[in-house]
Amino acid sequence: MWIDTHCHLDAAEFDADRDAVRAAARQLGVARCVIPAVHRSHWADVAQLAERHGDAYALGIHPLHVPQAQAGDLLALDQALTERRDDPRLVAVGEIGLDFFVPALCTADLRARQWAFYLAQLQLAQKHGLPVILHVRRSADLLLKGLRQCPVDSGIAHAFNGSAQQAQAFVDRGFALGFGGALTYDRALQLRRLVTALPLQAIVLETDAPDMPPHWLYRTAEQRAQGAAQGRNSPAELPRIAQVLADVRGVSLADLAEATCRNARRVLPRLAAE
Repeated sequence: MWIDTHCHLDAAEFDADRDAVRAAARQLGVARCVIPAVHRSHWADVAQLAERHGDAYALGIHPLHVPQAQAGDLLALDQALTERRDDPRLVAVGEIGLDFFVPALCTADLRARQWAFYLAQLQLAQKHGLPVILHVRRSADLLLKGLRQCPVDSGIAHAFNGSAQQAQAFVDRGFALGFGGALTYDRALQLRRLVTALPLQAIVLETDAPDMPPHWLYRTAEQRAQGAAQGRNSPAELPRIAQVLADVRGVSLADLAEATCRNARRVLPRLAAE
């Protein structure tokens, strides 16, 4: 059994065949997906999808959507978390965080705005006793600063690609680190060194579908120009991603499945209650 701790099953890329995509993943052993929201308009959708497929969800405002978000969205998030406090499928506040990779988000105003929304959502996670799912993109140190100012008990640093020191700082705060398609590229030497050195209890698996395709789905710009279609990432890719991780670490697939599912339930405790 596998848990995909980060899958945007609500994305438009799945509109034509969403139920079939989820069924295909389940046939391959992906028993649970965590569906994080990215914007206020997505909150009802992710909750409904989790209910329909026996999955879990998180509510939050993604840093890429912070430029369009309003202060009232934070009030609405507080209300939504209150209304859904007894829903066992609501497992975290997320996807929240900071993105200093996208140039348009790196102006002084938008850096400050991202920071304000990040801290506000950490405070909501505290208030409602929920973990957080963090977007970490050239922002690990500032995310950790926020957690020092406004601690939450646990969570996941999604798509982690930082240093060993940053990884340890998240682990010391009770977080797991999410790894997915990026790990499958032969050139990802630093990432593979990191995931080999980490204790197994620090690792959870994710696809970030439809984003972050593993290498077997990726097509270069030149290939796409010649008519090759970019493969669509989906939760069904998780077992094959896991096999790459198992090979890199030299562990059995069964042991990896057991450990990563246990880790996911530890950092997102409501997964264990289902």
